[in-house]
Amino acid sequence: MTVGKDVSALFPDVVNCMQTDNLELKKLVYLYLMNYAKSQPDMAIMAVNTFVKDCEDPNPLIRALAVRTMGCIRVDKITEYLCEPLRKCLKDEDPYVRKTAAVCVAKLHDINAQLVEDQGFLDTLKDLISDSNPMVVANAVAALSEIAESHPSSNLLDLNPQSINKLLTALNECTEWGQIFILDCLANYTPKDDREAQSICERVTPRLSHANSAVVLSAVKVLMKFMEMLSKDLDYYGTLLKKLAPPLVTLLSAEPELQYVALRNINLIVQKRPEILKHEMKVFFVKYNDPIYVKLEKLDIMIRLASQANIAQVLAELKEYATEVDVDFVRKAVRAIGRCAIKVEQSAERCVSTLLDLIQTKVNYVVQEAIVVIKDIFRKYPNKYESVIATLCENLDSLDEPEARAAMIWIVGEYAERIDNADELLESFLEGFHDESTQVQLQLLTGIVKLFLKKPTETQELVQQVLSLATQDSDNPDLRDRGYIYWRLLSTDPVAAKEVVLAEKPLISEETDLIEPTLLDELICYIGTLASVYHKPPSAFVEGGRGVVHKSLPPRTASSESAESPETAPAGAPPGEQPDVIPAQGDLLGDLLNLDLGPPVSGPPLTTSSVQMGAVDLLGGGLDSLIGGTNFVAPPTAAVPASLGAPISSGLSDLFDLTSGVGTLSGSYVAPKAVWLPAMKAKGLEISGTFTRQVGSISMDLQLTNKALQVMTDFAIQFNRNSFGLAPAAPLQVHAPLSPNQTVEISLPLSTVGSVMKMEPLNNLQVAVKNNIDVFYFSTLYPLHILFVEDGKMDRQMFLATWKDIPNENEAQFQIRDCPLNAEAASSKLQSSNIFTVAKRNVEGQDMLYQSLKLTNGIWVLAELRIQPGNPSCTLSLKCRAPEVSQHVYQAYETILKN
Repeated sequence: MTVGKDVSALFPDVVNCMQTDNLELKKLVYLYLMNYAKSQPDMAIMAVNTFVKDCEDPNPLIRALAVRTMGCIRVDKITEYLCEPLRKCLKDEDPYVRKTAAVCVAKLHDINAQLVEDQGFLDTLKDLISDSNPMVVANAVAALSEIAESHPSSNLLDLNPQSINKLLTALNECTEWGQIFILDCLANYTPKDDREAQSICERVTPRLSHANSAVVLSAVKVLMKFMEMLSKDLDYYGTLLKKLAPPLVTLLSAEPELQYVALRNINLIVQKRPEILKHEMKVFFVKYNDPIYVKLEKLDIMIRLASQANIAQVLAELKEYATEVDVDFVRKAVRAIGRCAIKVEQSAERCVSTLLDLIQTKVNYVVQEAIVVIKDIFRKYPNKYESVIATLCENLDSLDEPEARAAMIWIVGEYAERIDNADELLESFLEGFHDESTQVQLQLLTGIVKLFLKKPTETQELVQQVLSLATQDSDNPDLRDRGYIYWRLLSTDPVAAKEVVLAEKPLISEETDLIEPTLLDELICYIGTLASVYHKPPSAFVEGGRGVVHKSLPPRTASSESAESPETAPAGAPPGEQPDVIPAQGDLLGDLLNLDLGPPVSGPPLTTSSVQMGAVDLLGGGLDSLIGGTNFVAPPTAAVPASLGAPISSGLSDLFDLTSGVGTLSGSYVAPKAVWLPAMKAKGLEISGTFTRQVGSISMDLQLTNKALQVMTDFAIQFNRNSFGLAPAAPLQVHAPLSPNQTVEISLPLSTVGSVMKMEPLNNLQVAVKNNIDVFYFSTLYPLHILFVEDGKMDRQMFLATWKDIPNENEAQFQIRDCPLNAEAASSKLQSSNIFTVAKRNVEGQDMLYQSLKLTNGIWVLAELRIQPGNPSCTLSLKCRAPEVSQHVYQAYETILKN
């Protein structure tokens, strides 16, 4: 059988041998049964009696062997016969039998889940978590975890402080795999407060010194998760950081394969908490006999840990690596020097001189990589290191890789005014224009246009030549389109061309390869698994839905949570720390990366710009003014899209005028748009907005502006839980990609049926917006009057009864100053925002308005507004069963009456 021969014909004879008392023979018979029961299900029933008998054998080894084999025979027909023996074994006096039976329940559940639930085995399994034997506890946890993974909705592992205490007690005495099961189970628990989190961390910490690397990584996962709940001011927090470093360092002395897994996990840990390993730079220095995959991973972590304190050491190492023989490693080392320059400003000068030394070696691939990274350094530190351009130009002939050639062309075009022979250098690239890669062609086109705008008289022929090559002789639509854009810009408005092409460029960011924060938090929950090696969530590589549950870090507790919004974060906060806005409130964000966005809806192209351009002589001699009257050949008219040459019809202007008459429907007061997310905080995306309520529907009116240099697509939006359950009622529809410097206005319908959680302040709304670049968080305050509903007018009798019924301590009084409205005007203004006047009377020369309003969540607010004719101030008294809303209702009154 074990050498591949089919001996299933002997099944009846082998089953007869089951009665033997010889343990070794019995093991062989059971092995045979496991192998052939599936192909002989009818005959397998013959073995049931023996199983039942063996489960009552005085020898615990035989009882355990019987129950283990029962679990491995995957035949539906005999599973129901096995329930009784299994029930006995789960309550067996011997722990070896109990631990085997616990695993058997998980196997049986896989074959017939309904049977296991009906027979009550799951409850028995839960009871085993309180078993006196640690191995039984570990196997019970493993079995329940296995079952829970296939049924994510079932709350099988209903952990509480008492069961957690039992697991932690068993943890010290288990085998190493038992410890892993228990630690993984602990990682799924969310402590109720920071004290419980600290207590669990203290009891898990000894596992960090275990010899098995899987136990160490599982313990690290638990500690990384629970550290989220600890305040950074605690002494214990600092102690824990110190304790985490040595075990991670020790993992790097294992064999290369284990080192690689450890390094991939350390990469995640360093991105989340760089302070853990900031003093351990030396262990990541590359050894001569490390395999290439370990070397590249170590290099990555070195850059992440680079700081002003250790940069000298790091640069000395990197310079050494750049002289190695492994080409891939050398390339990455040279890039690493450039990344260090961008990350640690104080080291930039030293990095540049190191790169120049490497260029002097004249090793082709080293020179090319150095030029690519120097381009990035120029972008990060403009007007600082341009003196090295001459050295770079000397190596022009040796460049043969597209990326290096494109970088060199960018440098020549960007600093053309400093290079005497810039036109000759670019012309040398132009000779083989059609043989170049697209990347180089596009860069060459832009570079020559920049040169022309800086030195128009000397380079007219050159720009004419490149525009002709790009538009007439090229099949590449990207290149052709860019060529036509430049051509039209130059021929219509040279000043605008200069502003567009020579615009100031935004500085490049320090770390471009960081994992997006929500994904990083999820991956931290998967430390020690395949997800942490791939750096992808399980849903990205596990087929089918089974066992894939989105995990996230626990919320920070009140003692450790900052009440500040991201806009008011302390100025001294370290730049590496992301403002923890939405995740701080718990697992609310879902995973923005997994929003089902679908393909972007393609709407009709906007034609307004082309219509306006039609009136201009696109192909006329607008360039003459720039180059002093020399003839400039216009691009061929055949290639111009017809819409661009069309004259503007008078009918169109009428059509555009229609929009001015539509306006907004008369509804509640709409505040002017304010900037909610500045471009600086969102990698070039600026979001402004306001809230409106019209005919019973609430909208968030957004204005998205792309101030970055790349196109933005794949927009999505999600709200944190909030006081009134505001949530997007539809996806964020941006119909076309948002190009640089383009603005788009969107009205996002909102509902009030989302998850509710009381916020501070009450009208605080925390928002996450995702695009193809990143996920961005911001918070804003919405005016409460958007929640005032249309059926908020209360009957007079009802008003009187309710006013008396609400206790006097719930009454709040406010003064509204600088409001010179009479009672009629105030009443009509407030009614347009759904604040209804129930009754009006005049008392001693004062106008008294009795008003009611109702919020979307059914809360009624009653108001008395006292207006003294001739007095610019009025008094507002509010009564409500939820007095915390009164302050915000007063603000709504003030906003409406004063605007």
